[in-house]
Amino acid sequence: MAKRSRAGRLRIHVENDPHHSEVYHITPALFGRRVRRSPGLAGRIAITYGQDPALLDAALAESEVLVVGNIDGTGLADRAPRLRWIQTTTAGVEKLAPTLPDSVVLTNASGVHGPKGGEYAMTALLMLNHRVPHFATAQRAGRWEQVFTTPIAGKTVLILGVGAMGSAAARLARRFGLRIFGVSRSGKANPLVDRMYTPAALRRALPQADFVLATLPLTAETRGLVGRAELDLLPHHAGIVNLGRGAVIDNDALADKLRRGELSGAVLDVFSEEPLPASSPLWTVPNLIISPHNAVGLENYGRATIERFVDLLRGYLRGEPLRYVVDPATGY
Repeated sequence: MAKRSRAGRLRIHVENDPHHSEVYHITPALFGRRVRRSPGLAGRIAITYGQDPALLDAALAESEVLVVGNIDGTGLADRAPRLRWIQTTTAGVEKLAPTLPDSVVLTNASGVHGPKGGEYAMTALLMLNHRVPHFATAQRAGRWEQVFTTPIAGKTVLILGVGAMGSAAARLARRFGLRIFGVSRSGKANPLVDRMYTPAALRRALPQADFVLATLPLTAETRGLVGRAELDLLPHHAGIVNLGRGAVIDNDALADKLRRGELSGAVLDVFSEEPLPASSPLWTVPNLIISPHNAVGLENYGRATIERFVDLLRGYLRGEPLRYVVDPATGY
């Protein structure tokens, strides 16, 4: 374990990302209120806060624990010789994880997003089933254009990634009577899923799907998982939802399919470049609803991540193994 401060306190630095909305920030007021609810904790830790990447290294040089939304981890072993644990306030860690030295354990916020993300996923599935993207497109064009559909019960959703958010979506989808297929790295049976596939078997599942819901992290295996060839296997009435990472789906190919009417609609919350530039052609693609990476955005997100961190922190101070540890081999 790294050397503690002279007062024997655990040195923690919280670095808020200036490019993130303030709802993601862990402020001294929020953290202080949570620490005061844990008897004896305040006297065992020393906390600093920052929001300027140019000043981060000064804090890293003294810290054993870092709480951060996003940083450049290049050369971290030299920049932060005492660092032993990083807690991210995000679930996706595809940029940070590959840069970390073996001496640093990385934990993420996986699961914090689950309930909100599950609700948003179900909202998106219902919008697709009832052709809301079509109505939004017709509204922009000033067209009164009726489309008639059937209830969602009995239809099939293929969930790519049955983690915290995918599982939350599956629970809600089951309440609405959907048949649930899943794709996971292991392909192991899941009580929430009627039929599970591995990524290698994805093409067998796609022709059976009325909806595809992607909640995957971005890894070497998931990047470009759903490309033009995979989209071509979907029936024309199918709809796409992506709440995981933008690069999992080929959005250029998806846009072509939507323009040609070869898919009924899509709801995209994540993109390879964020914010999505105003010049992006996706803004004008028909039957597509875009949201600004907001599906899992909680009004009290900072407080939720503090709860996760303090829970882990108490165990860390007792010498217990950390939970929610990111596996360097898989990237999640």
